[in-house]
Amino acid sequence: MTPDQLADRLETAARRIRPAVRDSVEHAAELGRAQIKGHASGRPGPNVITGQYRNSWQIERRHLPYGAQCTIGTMEPYGRRLEFGFVGADSLGRVYNQPPFPHVQPALPAMTAALRFGMISAVAEALR
Repeated sequence: MTPDQLADRLETAARRIRPAVRDSVEHAAELGRAQIKGHASGRPGPNVITGQYRNSWQIERRHLPYGAQCTIGTMEPYGRRLEFGFVGADSLGRVYNQPPFPHVQPALPAMTAALRFGMISAVAEALR
């Protein structure tokens, strides 16, 4: 392979990597949100009363020059309490001894595996 051919091949890979990485990151985020919502559908996670909390989980996407960033979260103020539990008095003086109902942490291994596989696939696609 000549230096010009190598340069052309690397330039083509650079054009392909951005959409491949973006798609992989967004896929892992969608999978993570689905896993979180699934784990927030009863024990050992929180019980479903209205479905409002489970449906509050959103993905914030941000496109970067050669990739993407996704943040998965909820704006519900009790999300942290459900995940980690809460013992003590709140700002209104009510006393709680609420155990944790993990639903985010159990979703992390699946998200990690999806992201790892996605990045390997993205690089392979860019270099083909």
